[in-house]
Parts: sequence; structure tokens; C-alpha cells
Amino acid sequence: MTNIVESFKKIQLNISNLKPKKKVNIVAISKTFPLEHIKPLIDFGHSHFGENKVQEASSKWSTIKKHNSNLKLHMVGRMQSNKAKDAFEIFDFIHSLDSQKLADIFSKCEKNSNKKINYFIQVNVGNELQKSGIPIDQVDSFYNYCTKENNLNILGLMTLPPNDQNPSKYFKVLNEINSSLELNDLSMGMSSDYEEAVNFNSTYVRIGSSIFGSRD
Repeated sequence: MTNIVESFKKIQLNISNLKPKKKVNIVAISKTFPLEHIKPLIDFGHSHFGENKVQEASSKWSTIKKHNSNLKLHMVGRMQSNKAKDAFEIFDFIHSLDSQKLADIFSKCEKNSNKKINYFIQVNVGNELQKSGIPIDQVDSFYNYCTKENNLNILGLMTLPPNDQNPSKYFKVLNEINSSLELNDLSMGMSSDYEEAVNFNSTYVRIGSSIFGSRD
């Protein structure tokens, strides 16, 4: 299990060698792994973890989060509106905000509680039919809707570039849109391409297999 911590430290070192302009947060993608597999990294002091299913996140993290207020949970999967209320309860960050319906639900949840959470707007930079996300030409209006109509705390933009192409050109586009909105954070990059993402100012990289090993 110590090799999980060693793998994590190696990624930290790789990122620091890139000399990023801003702090880069590693979101350790712990989906499908049981808590005992993840625990060495929690014990090491890491606090940002990512899940892609609301039910799994609730059953896995509810108890440990009550006893460890430093832990921050990130929703990195496709967000279904019928799961949004439950997601609001367990998650601190939503990386896949991509519809007015979701924005309305989260806004209502925040008004009905004392809790504010953080959001990334998912952008479909590759204009891929099978992927969710806001089209590039609608990002400005959707951002205004989220912030002005719903008072949501939008940290920045998020994307999943096309699998079969060089991700750098998509990271470059998203970085430029993010800058035009004067947003400070970007959620880009996974195990295979986080170094390219950091070169384009990503501040949240979502890394699973390079830390925890391959999933069954």
C-alpha cells in the first residue's frame, strides 16, 4: 500500500518540475476502490479525492468525512439531475456542471441550507456528440446564468479532450476561454495527459490509475 503514497509523491514531483504558475491540486480519483485501498493516501495527509457515482461516494465517504473535516470530495462524473440533491450533500466540488436545470437545482439546495460548494462548468471542447458539456459558443451566457441568476461559486472550466487526438490544443482553447472570463482555476488533465494540462495552467488535475493502479 505504501506504493500508492510513492506514486502520489512521484506525480507531485513531476508537477513541481514543470514550474507551474499557480498551485496545482491533485484530485486522487478513488472511484471503484474501497476505502482501505485509499486510506494510506488519507493517512499521508492528502485531502482531495474524486468519485463519479453519487451513491458510491455517499456510502464510502459519509462517515470518514464527518471525522475528518479536511477531506474534500470532488464529483468528476456525468451529473444526472435526479442525483443532484444527494450529490450536494456529500460533495464539496462539482466538476461537471453542464445545464441550466442542474444550476437551478444546486442554487435551490444552497438556498435551503447553509452550505456553499464549488463548481466547474464542463465544456465540450471537441464538440463530441457522445460527451456532455456546454458548447464553446454558449460558455459565456451559461457562466453568466450560473453566477448572476443562481449565485453559484464557479471556480473555472473543466474539459475532457477527445481520446484520439493531441490534448494540448484543447487545453489551450479552454485556458483561453477561462482567461477571458477572468476565472482562476481550471480542471484539466488525467493520468495520461496531466503534464500537458499543467503547461496550460490547469490547477486541478484528476489522477486515478497513476496513483491507485489499474481498475479491475
